[in-house]
Amino acid sequence: MAIKLSYLVKSSVLLGALLCGASARAQEANVTAGRAEVYKQLQPGSLEAVSTREQIKNLRASNIPPTRIWKVLEHGEKLECLDCIPIVSKLLYNAHPKTREISAWWLRRRIFGVFGPGQVYAQTVGTLGDSSESESHRVYAANALGEFLSLSGVPALRSAITQDASPLVRGAAVAALERLNSSGDGALASALSDQEESVKLAALHATTRINAFTDAVAVVALIGDSSALVRRRAAETLGVMRSEDAVAGLMVLGTEGEESDAAVRTAAIWALGQIGDPSARSVILEAQEDTDASVRSAAKIAARMLRL
Repeated sequence: MAIKLSYLVKSSVLLGALLCGASARAQEANVTAGRAEVYKQLQPGSLEAVSTREQIKNLRASNIPPTRIWKVLEHGEKLECLDCIPIVSKLLYNAHPKTREISAWWLRRRIFGVFGPGQVYAQTVGTLGDSSESESHRVYAANALGEFLSLSGVPALRSAITQDASPLVRGAAVAALERLNSSGDGALASALSDQEESVKLAALHATTRINAFTDAVAVVALIGDSSALVRRRAAETLGVMRSEDAVAGLMVLGTEGEESDAAVRTAAIWALGQIGDPSARSVILEAQEDTDASVRSAAKIAARMLRL
């Protein structure tokens, strides 16, 4: 009797499994059929419609409008086409910024043919580090490394920031580090001390957008920069960072007799309000009598921040 009961139990379990499997297959078939029916109703121009290999390969033509390139690549996000990769990789050096951006976006979704040795990623790194390449190509290569969103590009970007002769390339490399949310193992701090205003400004823009950057001292050094725009951005950055190490320098920048540029004084007073150090009290009160209205306005806000 026990043997028969055991046999019945096992048979029931097996039958249940078979029924569940059949049910799952039927459900999968229904889902597939339903999906096919849904996509059947899509308009040809719908975003979900996938571009063909031929459409992507046709992007090699020189007279393709930028908007057409964007549409084909966006609609071809899920299309696997190894032969298309060399064609799209050339678009990384297109003159239109959005074309370069969307080309990198399309490529970074392809592991094979992009990230292996000697493939697109390695080629891009090589272009950035090759001084015989044109300045624009090195800039575009830096852009691409940022858009590829792979931290393996950080060493190449760091080398570009510290060694490339072109300010445009160095600035592009800084922007790429910002895109990667990386301080570049000290490269961003190096960019803050660059001789070119544009590179320093790019670095200041990146400092408050890269989570790992904490080197306030490198930013404080720019309080005395010869460029008023750099001094202003430095003050704003220090305010965002709430750097107490910057208070003394910001007090100088916020004083009319010491700083001639009203925009710099405004930024310095604003930053002092953000930091909230009581030692800045006298400078903030004095700034309420500044000859410039924007400085006075910033001083009133800063005074409220310090509860003066």
